Amino acid sequence: MRSGARHVMERLTGLIALVLVACAFQVAGAAEKNDQQRKNVLLICVDDLRPELACFGASYIHSPHIDALAAEGTAFLRHYVQAPTCGASRFAMLTGRYGPAGNMALFERAKQIRDGRENGEARAVPPSMPAWFRRHGYTTVSVGKVSHHPGGRGGPDWDDPAQPEMPDSWDRHLLPAGAWQHPRGWMHGLANGEIRGDAKAMDVFQSFDGDDTAYPDGDSVNEALRQLDQLVSDADRPFFLAVGILRPHLPFGAPARYMEPYRDADLPPIPHPHKPAGKTTWHGSGEFMKYNRWGRDPNSDADFATEVRRHYAACVTFADAQVGRLMQRLKESGADGNTVVVLWGDHGWHLGEHAIWGKHALFEESLRSPLVIRSPHAPRPGSQSSAVVESIDVFPTLCDLAGIEPPDFPHGVSLATLVNDGSEEGHSAIAYTGNASTIRTPTHRLILHKDGHVELYDHRTAAGETENLAASHPDLVAELTAQLKGRLAHR
Repeated sequence: MRSGARHVMERLTGLIALVLVACAFQVAGAAEKNDQQRKNVLLICVDDLRPELACFGASYIHSPHIDALAAEGTAFLRHYVQAPTCGASRFAMLTGRYGPAGNMALFERAKQIRDGRENGEARAVPPSMPAWFRRHGYTTVSVGKVSHHPGGRGGPDWDDPAQPEMPDSWDRHLLPAGAWQHPRGWMHGLANGEIRGDAKAMDVFQSFDGDDTAYPDGDSVNEALRQLDQLVSDADRPFFLAVGILRPHLPFGAPARYMEPYRDADLPPIPHPHKPAGKTTWHGSGEFMKYNRWGRDPNSDADFATEVRRHYAACVTFADAQVGRLMQRLKESGADGNTVVVLWGDHGWHLGEHAIWGKHALFEESLRSPLVIRSPHAPRPGSQSSAVVESIDVFPTLCDLAGIEPPDFPHGVSLATLVNDGSEEGHSAIAYTGNASTIRTPTHRLILHKDGHVELYDHRTAAGETENLAASHPDLVAELTAQLKGRLAHR
């Protein structure tokens, strides 16, 4: 090669090298900027929480801390879960997908992952929401009841590390059982370490004059605060912290001071308190009725029904106080300005509507629960959305708001635009049990039983879900049935 040509080539090579170095610095700078823009996530899951809070319109409920969270974010007034039971509802929220109807859904999924590994097909099962955040550089921690079992494990006492409910999801998944000995005892515990053995010997409600640590949530939230401090101190990595609050789950036990606002409170009448006529998903409230009720039945004893409702309300206020502790520590840490907070109820709970005391039905009271999303610097703090949304929407929403790549496998859709610009456009909501499924639109609910029986209710009428209109609206039944089957075809 001639010397002149060689000189030109050397200069070109040098220029290319400089360009590559500059590009590398730009890419590194962009990546660093992206890391700085990614937001932390605090996900608060509350068990059996009705949308009966002051910020949702229930003025007789004392929920100041959840109300304060809603004043900083968006309250979704028509949020619906995928199943009226803990495990299946949490499965859907944590995976963003419709799934099995039973409480063992998470363990079934864990088995699929293990089987996939053995067959060299580990990617056959889509990752959970915490696993997705973990893949994107987050430290993921759960404390309390986040998946089905408190602490997220199986085994006789729900503490077997070889049986995770959500493999590959958590860097740490914790349940300090304290005086309740193990997660199973914690889950059904009353004051000072009382563990449920024979449910008939355990009171259905209780109000003990002690501090918060007299009940299971006190210890677990203390651990959540320790974990939050540790996560905030690790400034090199964003965090995804999920905290499960047990109350107001049965039995209804809370420190006595949370009962004080309700001892003489006048509660509104129970709407539609009678057992429905015809075939429905009504049940006999077995989970509630198996506890010691001192020989009383709230369906026939109005005074006892009021006592039950007051103790449930006390548990809600106790749970609200735990939310307040978490939010106060987040603010004290300085991380609140870069943390998305979600408060989510895993399903509703009947307090006498349709003569049910519990969940497990496909009525509105079992399926509607609170959802509050607080995104830092959102332009519309304190807004309320009347859009119909679902729990499976939480996964893609958190990806959008946290600033990480959204996956393509969730069945849900992002609610970020509803949080940021106030759009009221939602979508119909799907839910299911083992024997029936349902679709909720802004105006109607259709319930389709496995044997073909159909219920149709019009929420624009005072009768609500007490008058089955299916026989007089065959076209709407056909339309909603097709939508329902289409949405569930690939679960």
